[in-house]
Amino acid sequence: MPVVIHATTTPIAGLQDIWAETFGEPQICIAVLDGLVDQAHSSLVGAKLTQLEPLIPNISNQGSAAQHGTHLTSIIFGQHHESIKGIAPQCRGLLIPIFMDGKGDVIAGGGALPIAPCSQLDLARAILLAANHGAHIINISGGQLTPSGEADPLLVNAVRHCTNQNILIVAAAGNDGCNCLHIPGALPSVLAVGAMNTEGLPLDFSNWGELYRTQGILALGENIPGAVPGGGITSSSGTSYATAVVSGIAALLLSLQLKRGQVPNPQVVRDAILRSAIACEDQPAPDCRRLLAGRLNVKGAMSLILEQGETMNENIELMTVKSTPIERTNPSPPQRQNPAVQAATYSAPASEVASQTMQALRSSPQAKEQVNSGGIQPAACSCGGGNSVPAQLVYALGQLGYDFGTEARRDSIQQHMGEGANPQDPRQLLAYLDENPWDTAAIIWTLNLDATPIYAIQPQGAYAEQGYGRLRQFLLEQLTEGVERISVAGVIIGQVMLMSGQVVPVILPTLRCMYSWTTAALIEAVCGNPPAESASEQERGAYGQRSHSVINFLERVYYELRNLGITPQERAINYAATNAFNVERIFESAIQEEMDLDRIEVERSPLCRPDSDCWDVKLTFFNPRRVFEQARKVYRFTVDVSDVCPVSVGRVRSWFVR
Repeated sequence: MPVVIHATTTPIAGLQDIWAETFGEPQICIAVLDGLVDQAHSSLVGAKLTQLEPLIPNISNQGSAAQHGTHLTSIIFGQHHESIKGIAPQCRGLLIPIFMDGKGDVIAGGGALPIAPCSQLDLARAILLAANHGAHIINISGGQLTPSGEADPLLVNAVRHCTNQNILIVAAAGNDGCNCLHIPGALPSVLAVGAMNTEGLPLDFSNWGELYRTQGILALGENIPGAVPGGGITSSSGTSYATAVVSGIAALLLSLQLKRGQVPNPQVVRDAILRSAIACEDQPAPDCRRLLAGRLNVKGAMSLILEQGETMNENIELMTVKSTPIERTNPSPPQRQNPAVQAATYSAPASEVASQTMQALRSSPQAKEQVNSGGIQPAACSCGGGNSVPAQLVYALGQLGYDFGTEARRDSIQQHMGEGANPQDPRQLLAYLDENPWDTAAIIWTLNLDATPIYAIQPQGAYAEQGYGRLRQFLLEQLTEGVERISVAGVIIGQVMLMSGQVVPVILPTLRCMYSWTTAALIEAVCGNPPAESASEQERGAYGQRSHSVINFLERVYYELRNLGITPQERAINYAATNAFNVERIFESAIQEEMDLDRIEVERSPLCRPDSDCWDVKLTFFNPRRVFEQARKVYRFTVDVSDVCPVSVGRVRSWFVR
């Protein structure tokens, strides 16, 4: 019997062909960033799914966000012993809830599901979590409408990290029905997905922004059946569901690479999907712009993987990206935004729903699970084999702030401070806490980037009192000594809601890795004391050049490379910004050779101790006065980030490059 989506539609062309080869390999991991998933649904019983802690408060397992997340997950992972036949049922799934229910009622048969948007900051955090837990593919069936295609720098960095780690992000093009773009679908290296009907025509609501025409694909997104929390089946239309279809196909193509002895390469799969797409000249449409790069061609992509895999491995430049180069620029603080990513939902009209609810993906007979324990896993998937999740290490930079969590807590502290007191004034608050240090723990201490909280800091255990004392000291230094940055190392132990409604992860800090500093103090540690007034002009000039180079390095870390301190690369570069010892030797040598900083890169170190996680921070310098005559010079030092507190390993190495 052919595979059908609806009783009156044609099958997904090529799906039976690839199912004849594989139903997905357990080594291939797909992360679904969406609403909560009802894993007890009969279609998902037996699926290899692991859910991480939600990034959202007040999560519901029956609301609109759960409906969206459960539907999408069943499209990919629905087991073939049930009516919903998932596209890649034998792959592993990593579930990261990022959406929560919005305001309003779900109207059966009409209108979009009321799902509250998630911030770009939270999306970036979820992407990095998925990457750290071994995802090969990240499915994001949502986005934020954008006029420019530009995203928050933290989200850009998270997507760039996935590119460098050869992880494919598949994101919805959006359901606005316009020549417009959504974030993250419009970001480079992301595979954007629009929706079409079974005749290959784009659905009216599917977006077709210009960037999508080189990095977007149309897939079936009309009347797609899926699981309903609590049991049952429904059908819906939208780019959300088309995105899940493409993620499932991409996972099968990765599984096919693995089964054929190739290295699973998500960027090669992305290229195969785009290159094999059925374009307007192959199958005309009224408006070719709305076809994006073309329609999904499963057999064509499969053929490219089978016949040209090795050639493509050699030609896809993205596969060989191992580091995160930062081009030489004049950094400036990013503009403030209020970004939010919305689930790309769309529901079919009421007249269609009744005939759709009992339709489902049907398949050929159930495949037996195939396990290839000897397969090469570039990102080992930790999303299966139990419910334990490794502790998430953090080494983050930012400024210290505080929050009261609720108005009641704020008002309570205000009353204890005395009439007319203002707890929002940090000087008044610190004076109160000096007299009442036990109330320090009643405040939520936050680590901020550009006034946006990214973490809460919560000391615990025998030395919690010293930890809170350190936080009060940091806040005082920010007020009186001009402290610009603090570093916080620790592990994520949960989350907390701030007064604004924002939910941030909680760091259990390690005291020995908590530092505060001013740029001037760090320059003095690196460059020594400023020359005396009696010093020669040459001495003052040399010191000025040296300090300028250090400032350039620090500002580029703070602004160009600003990050959440989650990935090993981020923790290594953040540690480099606080480790004056290595920086001092590097800049002293570079300045003697009249060189300026060109690039900052981080890549895995070939030299590492057993049971360690070592990364090389590479600083490349050039002589601006002899750009074409003199070779560039690379300085490289190794940082071991396997422990909560990173540590330098070995000596600084250097060499010339052309």
